[in-house]
Amino acid sequence: MSTHIDYYRDYGEMMNQDEIRSLFAEIPVSDLLSDWRSLEDQEKAEIFLHLDPEKKLVLINELPYLEQEVIISNLSAQGKRSLFRSMEPDDLVDIVQSLSHEVRRAVWDSLSDEAKREMLFLLRFDEDDAAGLMTPRYLAVRSEIGVAQALHFIRSNVKKVEIPNYIYVLDDLQRLIGVVSIKDILSSPDSSKVSEIMERKVVSVFDETDQEEVARTLEEHNLLAIPVVDHNNLLLGVVTFDDVIEVIRDEQTEDVYKMGAMSGEVASYMDTSIWGMVKKRVPWLIILLLFGTITTNVVYHYEQIVIGAAFLFIFMPVITQTGGNSGSQSSTLMIRGLATGEIHFREIGIIIARELLVGLLMGIITGAVIIIRSIYLPPGIALFEGLVVGLSLCLVVLVSNLIGTVAPLLIHRLGFDPTVMSAPLMATVIDVCGLTIYFEMAKFLLNL
Repeated sequence: MSTHIDYYRDYGEMMNQDEIRSLFAEIPVSDLLSDWRSLEDQEKAEIFLHLDPEKKLVLINELPYLEQEVIISNLSAQGKRSLFRSMEPDDLVDIVQSLSHEVRRAVWDSLSDEAKREMLFLLRFDEDDAAGLMTPRYLAVRSEIGVAQALHFIRSNVKKVEIPNYIYVLDDLQRLIGVVSIKDILSSPDSSKVSEIMERKVVSVFDETDQEEVARTLEEHNLLAIPVVDHNNLLLGVVTFDDVIEVIRDEQTEDVYKMGAMSGEVASYMDTSIWGMVKKRVPWLIILLLFGTITTNVVYHYEQIVIGAAFLFIFMPVITQTGGNSGSQSSTLMIRGLATGEIHFREIGIIIARELLVGLLMGIITGAVIIIRSIYLPPGIALFEGLVVGLSLCLVVLVSNLIGTVAPLLIHRLGFDPTVMSAPLMATVIDVCGLTIYFEMAKFLLNL
């Protein structure tokens, strides 16, 4: 617990309003966030009330949705108006969409007419697209005005925008035709025209561009903000880097969920109910359970072979585990490469050729290791039996590596998320393929 909060609990009743505000002016928002869950609702409301406006904005945007609702419910009508007046439109939309109907109604009534217009405009768009992330507040000028006039406009409006680094240049129809930086404007003579110093090749995204693509574009071009346009090149708003950071964090969390065979919305672990955790995890668990029973059918099909060569049963876990590990390694590399844009489906021929060679070399190495281990360490099987296991493992690793490479590429090509072919599902698929290869190889080599 932060010493500031401990001090407030011990001496808050003896402190006046100015002393309390001074106390919480010193506490970092990170400390508040780490201690927030341990506070009582009344304490949360009192602490929030005494924070300065900037800290209130940072804190309310970082808190989970349920905590946001607790805070907003305890604010007076004036407190709500004061908070929402200083909030960016895109952040306000995110909060309002997560509130219960009763609290949402109270929030709506406390908004200014301008804020309501901005909210209604943003609510037209899908929250996972570029337009759902953007803020409609930006600085824009005409190309024919002078630098002195542009500077006067910027000084008058700079406090209204989140990222004032870029000034967008529009034509008479509100179409985006250029962009100029604050640095360029400040370093140019007052007599220069904006058209003379603006950059005409503007990096932008369409309103329906997926948020992951927006994040990649922003990162690729090292921008603090990126304009959002419609198909007529009309400027709708801008997406800022802080919103993209949140997108990246949420997308990574979703990918981790899928790679762990879980589903559901991104939410804090401690803020998710027990039943919520079960709903996230049990659907895929049941799917994998049912899919895994195919392995039982494979073993049953080759029952006579196992009876005729009991050593095969001993090494079944080695075959499935090593094959699963090999496939998971290659699928992880493919999923990451697709996510970062390092690899593309058009390169599938080169990728398969590379991974065939990699899989063959790994198969030979792991096959040699299992042969030596099976002969010289317990249970100490015969040389030919060790060769059967080793050759089988070599082929299993080769095929598993190929499956782990091709499956994510094909799934991505079909328009689905390749993370569904992550460790749990990959291991289940390869168990079936690996055991089939293992028993067929043994059947062939042992003439069973």
